[in-house]
Amino acid sequence: MGLRVLDPRLDAEGDAMTLAMPLRGLGGTIVGLLDNSKIGTAGFYDHVQRILASRYGVREFIRRRKPDSSRPAPAEILGELSGADAIISAIGD
Repeated sequence: MGLRVLDPRLDAEGDAMTLAMPLRGLGGTIVGLLDNSKIGTAGFYDHVQRILASRYGVREFIRRRKPDSSRPAPAEILGELSGADAIISAIGD
């Protein structure tokens, strides 16, 4: 009797992904804030938004809240966030 080793990895699906080019700075940008709908996230994002606007000159924020923290964000919310130059996704308990 021999030893049989199984490989649980899957083959990659779809096209290879590439990283977005880094921003040169945040001044004048639009930042998306994706809230996972847990109780502490909104207050955390209020603080982050104040800092990004006052210290780094972020021009606009797109804030969206997932309907459920345990599921991926719906396509509609991701579409709305696609207008942002950068997105922050955070959790809070």
